[in-house]
Amino acid sequence: SGVAWNESHHCRLLAGLVPDQFQMCRRNLEVMHSIVRAARQTKSVCQKTFADMRWNCSSIQRAPSFGPDLLKGTRESAFVYALAAAAVTHSIAQACTLGDLPLCSCGSVPSEVPGPDFRWGGCGDNLRYGLQLGTAFADSPLKSSKLGTQALKAMHLHNNAVGRQVLSDSLDTKCKCHGVSGSCSVKTCWKGLPNLDEIASDLKSKYLAAIKVTHRLIGPRKQLIPKEMDVRPVKETDLVYLNNSPDYCTPNLHLGSLGTQDRQCNKTSVGSDSCNLMCCGRGYNAYTEEVVERCHCKYHWCCYVVCKKCRRKVERYVCK
Repeated sequence: SGVAWNESHHCRLLAGLVPDQFQMCRRNLEVMHSIVRAARQTKSVCQKTFADMRWNCSSIQRAPSFGPDLLKGTRESAFVYALAAAAVTHSIAQACTLGDLPLCSCGSVPSEVPGPDFRWGGCGDNLRYGLQLGTAFADSPLKSSKLGTQALKAMHLHNNAVGRQVLSDSLDTKCKCHGVSGSCSVKTCWKGLPNLDEIASDLKSKYLAAIKVTHRLIGPRKQLIPKEMDVRPVKETDLVYLNNSPDYCTPNLHLGSLGTQDRQCNKTSVGSDSCNLMCCGRGYNAYTEEVVERCHCKYHWCCYVVCKKCRRKVERYVCK
């Protein structure tokens, strides 16, 4: 992140690039800030999105040296690939809007006719340019002969496309009001993307409903079809996986499971973060922690807030 990205030899600093990505880096140095930012966001957003589940995306920290849970075609790897593909497109699209990239600018004016109470203006996110470069960067490793089986490549290419589709579908109209004293008599609107957390939340729903598939010859070419006969056909918006995941309850390096011992749980929850589910029935230990918080805040004219610091004790629960 501290690299200026103004010399082609900087591309050698990134571990794990395939030749096509390396060439893209050399030809598009100015885009690398956005790609590095996307990688960083993918890590933090994935861990935040799965903080309340047994698999908490901790294995993504070792990227690009993924562990077994992200190498074996699991539903976890489906989520990570989809999120990463969405993140790189998202990052480039917004970099265009911010004026950070010399070869792109604001997104094109929408073709739909504006309503009577607003006009198209502002600077929309350049999703088209983001998709163009993001797809080239994210998909090129999957077209390399070295990476895994044909089935695994097909799975990852499919999930990358799902991530980008969720992002494209999230492009929404955003507006700014104009008028006397903010009366909003006129609105200027543009097409913008939400933050990556919203995309990750949508992809998490797809992760929970992911379809187990097999790579089979159907007609002239191989396709991903459901492993179970009674499951509906795979849609372009479904995340897919090839192999079952471990339960992540106990440590197993061969499977990429870190276990949930010492993970914090929620005693009052009935969801995935509940002590029963998080601790896999092993029980939990309670301890008391003192936290310092801002309290008794008062607003002073004009214009600052003064708060006191309060200490209180809270009970925490961790899995045995």
